[in-house]
Amino acid sequence: MSDKQKTTPTIKNRKARHDYQVEETYEAGLVLKGTEVKSLRQGKASFADTFAFIQDGEVFLRDMYIKPYEHGSYYNHDETRPRKLLLNKREIRELEKATEQKGYTIVPLKLYFKKGNAKVLIGVAKGKKQFDKRDSIKEKDVKRQIERNVKGNYKINM
Repeated sequence: MSDKQKTTPTIKNRKARHDYQVEETYEAGLVLKGTEVKSLRQGKASFADTFAFIQDGEVFLRDMYIKPYEHGSYYNHDETRPRKLLLNKREIRELEKATEQKGYTIVPLKLYFKKGNAKVLIGVAKGKKQFDKRDSIKEKDVKRQIERNVKGNYKINM
């Protein structure tokens, strides 16, 4: 397998869809240092407790963990430093309007590479209540049970 055929990992925030109702998504570029890119290509990152915020007309990710690169020496990066997201002014204004509404926040959903550049899929989301989470879990369980009964012969859309 040559270098071009290798796929770069996609890092997902699995808890985001469970804890939040995502209403709209945006694709944003990510400003990174060299050692951060190398760690991301190895899949060494985590979205646990990560959130985005707007400051002075710019959007930043806070508390995103990227493991220090093993061969990075003194050029290595700080693991949880705030990272700037690259968006259009129009998109930033839309995000600002959305977050001014009560209960809405910006959460990262997934990180991936597109044409060699690191991209983050962020979503405008509203927090779910406990009973909403229970309903989602019940729906998943019912769907899983139906698929087990059918024994995987065909998918059932719900």
